[in-house]
Amino acid sequence: MRTVFERRPADASAVAHSLAGTRQAVYWWEDVPRTTFPRLEHVLHTDLVVVGGGYTGLWTAVRAKERDPGTRVVLLEGQRIGWAASGRNGGFCEASLTHGHGNGAARWPQDMPTLDRLGAQNLDDVERTVRRYGMDVDLERTGQLKVATEEYQLEDLLTDATGEQRVVLDEAAVRAEVNSPTYLGGLWEKDSTLLVHPAKLAAELARVAAGLGVEIFEGSPVTAVQEDGGGVVVHTAAGSVHARHAVLGTNAFPSLLRRNTLMTIPVYDYIVVTEPLTDAQTATIGWGSRQGLSDLANQFHYYRLTADNRIVFGGYDAIYHFGRGIDVRHERRDETFRRLAEHFFTTFPQLAGVRFTHRWAGVIDTSTRFCAFFGTAHHGRTAYAAGFTGLGVAATRFAGDTMLDLLSGTRTERTELAMVRRRPLPFPPEPVAAVGVNLTRWSLQRADHRTGQRNVLLRALDKVGLGFAS
Repeated sequence: MRTVFERRPADASAVAHSLAGTRQAVYWWEDVPRTTFPRLEHVLHTDLVVVGGGYTGLWTAVRAKERDPGTRVVLLEGQRIGWAASGRNGGFCEASLTHGHGNGAARWPQDMPTLDRLGAQNLDDVERTVRRYGMDVDLERTGQLKVATEEYQLEDLLTDATGEQRVVLDEAAVRAEVNSPTYLGGLWEKDSTLLVHPAKLAAELARVAAGLGVEIFEGSPVTAVQEDGGGVVVHTAAGSVHARHAVLGTNAFPSLLRRNTLMTIPVYDYIVVTEPLTDAQTATIGWGSRQGLSDLANQFHYYRLTADNRIVFGGYDAIYHFGRGIDVRHERRDETFRRLAEHFFTTFPQLAGVRFTHRWAGVIDTSTRFCAFFGTAHHGRTAYAAGFTGLGVAATRFAGDTMLDLLSGTRTERTELAMVRRRPLPFPPEPVAAVGVNLTRWSLQRADHRTGQRNVLLRALDKVGLGFAS
């Protein structure tokens, strides 16, 4: 069976025209003035040292100062604030802490009412924080529209439809919201997603953190974390930080703790963005409610409008490189950008003639349970969170609070969650990891071509708790 993107192939000339002159650059950073922070070149003593200047580290630093303004907090970033996944994602800030209700319910069914409630509360807290500090992040609470592009996916929409904020749309209704000939139905989750400008969010979190007294250092990659008497010492090439506690938010990059070496793999995600649409072009697609959009395939797309009416279009390919490789060369993948352009014009054929101005890629920290895991090291003096699997824009705030709870040694609703107390299975070492990941990717693609039917490998992964269906 062919998918809709194969049954309705885009015009090759429109695809070639759209990519001509596209820049290999992250669009989000082009309109964000960057504040430069110094490099650590001396020895510091502090209460809390945070490693990582992405969302995980920034939210943790902000929350630590909000909880106790007297706490001295130092944050170390190896390159520049928000330069990796935090400044490259699609800007979907979702309530789910478990990469969707279905994924969480399959793993922690008893905890799901609590996880759903905490996730909704966390999303509200993100919005309140943005408004409290006057953060310029292009925030829009428009929700997310999940669309079915194949007949078999319509049943999933009905299964997921619960509550007054989750509205099922038939073909006519969904196309009245966003006009694509590929849409057969939709589920509009009206309150579950904020849209933000991801680079602005990173920059503004850094501004807020610095304003609260957090000492931020860039260009200071951490080389080691060790116990140091009653605390922890974090080493960089030119300095060190001695602290009572440490938090590690290193995303997809190699863990500073041996126990976490095999807990995540780096998977590359790719995005293209159009030039600003004209009023006439916008009128052909509607999209007046400006929801975030995603489809229901295993290899799914996500897309949204920017403040100046560009369309950010990403997903589908998720590429793993042998040996857990992270390399800037992996960001240039012409076949993936071409495929994204083809799928874009299949989705919106009325936009033929539109050009893409930017294309880029970023690394996702994928765990075997497809959402974050937590833990402590160094006799409870170091806390860590990783494995967000592409859904960390809001979940990193929850992770910051959870890690601070773990460091305090107090039992809270967060620390009692099975999601927090239990570690996922690790990925196997190479070459088994590469073989397994690529076989799984092939199997998910095959399922999309077979009305969602999962083969023996996917069913086996489901049975042992390693399965995933987006």
